[in-house]
Amino acid sequence: MGVAIRRAGEGDRAHVIRLLDEAFMWDPVSTWVFPGEEHRRRRHGALMDAFFDLALGEGHIDITEDGAAVALWWSVRAASEADAESAEAAADGPALLRQAVDPENERIELIGRLTEAAHPTDRAHQYLHMIAVRPDRQGEGLGTALIAPVLERCDTDGLHAYLEASSTRSRGLYERLGFAVTETPLDLPDGPRMWPMWREPSGAV
Repeated sequence: MGVAIRRAGEGDRAHVIRLLDEAFMWDPVSTWVFPGEEHRRRRHGALMDAFFDLALGEGHIDITEDGAAVALWWSVRAASEADAESAEAAADGPALLRQAVDPENERIELIGRLTEAAHPTDRAHQYLHMIAVRPDRQGEGLGTALIAPVLERCDTDGLHAYLEASSTRSRGLYERLGFAVTETPLDLPDGPRMWPMWREPSGAV
């Protein structure tokens, strides 16, 4: 039996943020951004809340009907299509995110700038910003069920896809879905490695 999926909206905010907070609380990147556990428990949810807003503004959020898994997607234009005003706003994004979430935490801004620098801009694509599965439901294929329909649309429309894997386990999943690690991994200063991954649409030359 297939997994029922719907688009999430403002009414799902509290649930989606709780799910993201729970799923990523001990993620290697989250523990680097918020090294202290007590501080992370206080401010991590605020970062997830900001990501919810970004996904609604820049793309869409898919959620399973039972609320056990969620994926945040951004629709990214090619750089040649973006006007100067949009580029300037994007450049200020990491600093604004830091100010909104945790002003004294330089790592929020730093990771934003590092991931932006690694993010391809020459071709339009769908960006899988985050995907979370409730810890007690992991291993059931819910992540793949959320990702597959978007990748099918990418194949139909000839559109690329991009993401950053934050663990070797997730990197393996994405490789099975057709993503390939780009040439240069992203090593956070004194922190974990992230793997930028790119997917060509099926049938692309």
